[in-house]
Amino acid sequence: MNNQNNRLTQTALSRLLQPFQEFIRLESAGGIFLLACTVIGSSIANLPLRHYYIGFWQAEISIGIEGAFLTKSLLHWINDGLMCIFFFVVGLEIKRELLIGELASIKRAMLPMVAALEE
Repeated sequence: MNNQNNRLTQTALSRLLQPFQEFIRLESAGGIFLLACTVIGSSIANLPLRHYYIGFWQAEISIGIEGAFLTKSLLHWINDGLMCIFFFVVGLEIKRELLIGELASIKRAMLPMVAALEE
């Protein structure tokens, strides 16, 4: 009986998660998500509710152990912490492109390299 309940729960859960899994598999999913968040954030920031929006980003978040806490605003954590992860992933992607991707040959990589060196 318990095994049957587990199967029913897994089936219901997989049916619920399937649209999200299909969305994540799309190559454009990240761009769509970013665009939606931008529209929502810009809309809220320009409504009379903007003080809640600003307060949300200024909320203090602490990480640490007893006696040694690091307390910063949510905006600071995103700017410094998550952007560090973002640029790490971008660096890995560039390395992959240079080693085995479209930029593996010097001839194909020359234009982006010269463009990157321009001021």
